[in-house]
Amino acid sequence: MINYKKEIAVLLSEKIETLSYEEILSLVEHPKNTEMGDYAFPCFKLAKAFKKSPNVIAEELANTLPQTEWLESIVAISGFLNFTVDASHFAKNVIVAVLDQTSNYGKSEVGAGKKTIIEYSSVNIAKPFHMGHIRSTMIGESLHRIYKFLGYDTVAINHLGDYGTQFGKLIVAYKLWGDKATIESDPIPELLKIYVKFHQEAETNPSLEDEARAWFTKLENEDEEAVALWTLFKDMSLKVFNRVYEKLGVTFDSYAGESFYSDKMPGIVNELREKKLVEKSEGAEIVNLEPYGLIPALITKKDGSSLYLTRDLAAAKYRKETYNFDKNIYVVGSAQKLHFQQWIKIVELMGYDWYKDCIHVDFGMVALEEGSLSTRKGNVVFLEDVLDKAVVQTQAIIEEKNPNLENKALVAKQIGIGAVIFQELYTSRNKDYTFDLEKTLSFEGETGPYVQYTHARACSVLRKVETIDLSVADFSVLADEASKDVVRTLSKFNEVVVLAHKNYEPHTIARYAIDLAQGFNRFYHDHAILVDDAKVMHARIALVKAVKITLQNALSLICLEAPEKM
Repeated sequence: MINYKKEIAVLLSEKIETLSYEEILSLVEHPKNTEMGDYAFPCFKLAKAFKKSPNVIAEELANTLPQTEWLESIVAISGFLNFTVDASHFAKNVIVAVLDQTSNYGKSEVGAGKKTIIEYSSVNIAKPFHMGHIRSTMIGESLHRIYKFLGYDTVAINHLGDYGTQFGKLIVAYKLWGDKATIESDPIPELLKIYVKFHQEAETNPSLEDEARAWFTKLENEDEEAVALWTLFKDMSLKVFNRVYEKLGVTFDSYAGESFYSDKMPGIVNELREKKLVEKSEGAEIVNLEPYGLIPALITKKDGSSLYLTRDLAAAKYRKETYNFDKNIYVVGSAQKLHFQQWIKIVELMGYDWYKDCIHVDFGMVALEEGSLSTRKGNVVFLEDVLDKAVVQTQAIIEEKNPNLENKALVAKQIGIGAVIFQELYTSRNKDYTFDLEKTLSFEGETGPYVQYTHARACSVLRKVETIDLSVADFSVLADEASKDVVRTLSKFNEVVVLAHKNYEPHTIARYAIDLAQGFNRFYHDHAILVDDAKVMHARIALVKAVKITLQNALSLICLEAPEKM
């Protein structure tokens, strides 16, 4: 497939000596108004070196650049050099590439030979997998897929919250009010119930907090009963969590949580002491980060116990030594921004240059009309309940609109769960949003079901044709605006994927999927596809198949299935 941006950069580099090929390539863009052309090059950066106005430079370049078989025109407009690609060449070049590469279309080797760690989801043992966890889980899983798609050697880590004083509280609660058989029958709600009861009782009986701390100390000292109860809570929780992950299509390479690093924390604390980075403060140990515009970071409490920050330092060092990562990504909410700024700065102060490869991918909050997601108060909305409700409502829609559909239960699952995921990833990660199930399940508008239905529509057309003969196809019939708009969008897929990975932003691909679906539906509305003229029919059906393939690839990167019938 000819990369027109690169070809344009080559043409320009022969005329522009003040910028490198890479600099020129980075400046080639897509005009917002397609009437201006398919690609544009701004001449403003050249004004100082050329000692001419951008308008004059653009005019001179337009008159001196050589014509090629794939270029229809080069026009200077308001300081920009605008390039219009021959529509027939454009369509054939892009469509043939998509049909040839199929599931590999959009891939590249941007990440070849590079190791990337992505930590996401990181749910807490014995606590609900609630709706608030969907952001880290799905943003992380999508980034995992995007990075793999671009050739990175990726490691997906679920840094389980399986350590800390809350386990002392849970052990006390279990011993006072827990029933093993009842909890095993429905682990998370029952564990949540006794955990909430602990906090209610502790308000009038503060000695419970002392008991909880004592039990956590026992756990740290590997007391047999404490470890047995902790293991029970963890095993029951993972059974439930993995059921949710399976529904979401989420997988991990490692479940090494906080407890995994418990024996590695003393080494980190000693290293900080040896490098004279810690100081005493009211009996605790801190790293003073005020000279760097940050508040002091607590390393150990008065009683010598560790904190989240200490464990994250230990985890980062272990990952560097174990995986030798090129990039270590943490998909964690924006509320933890200070925490990441602190420990990454400490890694830098420890003398490790890989601190700059540790990236905090933060995100906003998801809200629900049901109210707070606070685990302590017990007001939670379980993610699995939301997914199941979405599937049930989708089944009802299918029964109404297409009761004879094959595999209705499977399709309802693909659409219902996909709809929830799509609404999550369609929202730019830095924005807060309110989850709306009715809007999410709509087959109209900018939703997952709309994109999936467009894919199914393309599949329906393709089922009516036995073969596609590209040798017969006349790609010049795809020169109208609706057809060329689809071709342009198809051509941008790899650029979009690379941009999504660069900005850690799956929203970019979700937005692209909507754009492609909308463009295809305009094309589908404007043109008859299964016409008698074989030249026209094979060109249009080839475009349909290219859209089908690219939509499926895009949906896969944002963790959605692509049903062929709906």
